Amino acid sequence: MIPSPNIWNWPHLYEAENRAQDVDGALFDAIRSVADWTAKTVVDVGCGSGFHLPVFAADADRVIGVEPHEPLAAAARLRVANLPNVEVKTAQADSLPIDDGTVDVVHARTAYFFGPGCGPGIVDAMRVLGQGGALVVVDLDATASPYGDWMRADLPHYDPATVEAFFEAQGFALTRVDTRWSFPNRRMLRDVLGIEFGPRVAREAVKSVDGVSFDVRYRVHVRYKPTGIELH
Repeated sequence: MIPSPNIWNWPHLYEAENRAQDVDGALFDAIRSVADWTAKTVVDVGCGSGFHLPVFAADADRVIGVEPHEPLAAAARLRVANLPNVEVKTAQADSLPIDDGTVDVVHARTAYFFGPGCGPGIVDAMRVLGQGGALVVVDLDATASPYGDWMRADLPHYDPATVEAFFEAQGFALTRVDTRWSFPNRRMLRDVLGIEFGPRVAREAVKSVDGVSFDVRYRVHVRYKPTGIELH
């Protein structure tokens, strides 16, 4: 299990970050366009404290959140306690506690961030998907300014092209989605950037933002499970 320092160490700030992300709903529109979850079974891998589970639950038949860090899984269970079509399981991405071929959509947002090394999780996601089901992997596009500039400055070893090549080789199609993050005030913007980046990059990022909003581009990688037998 690879720790996620931002949400593990500052869950309340990460909650504020979730509220600030994609305030116009462009990401969910993009996901729905490639993998509509209406009346279907959805698995949210790395669901954290369950922020996105109610969004899926509003239209899905069944939603399963999977989170390896038990304190976050407990917070997710509390969040969805009044949603009868949602359950949360404590497990890792490469050993999903779900039967073969029983799921329509597997969603993983900023959970498979570095591409290479995520193969076991992809294999297990494809196992639980039924024919025609979709694995949707969402991550940040570090080629787009300004967020991508900050990300590359903070993680000089991170190569967006290598990650994209990995997902392409795994059979994923790619869609880039432009979004807007917006915070209630400058203090919250500063605190959130402070848990995403080291002190130097965070300070420069805050100084470069005029106001309380900035643009962030995501990548949506989609891979479908084949239907039937392919003849060659």
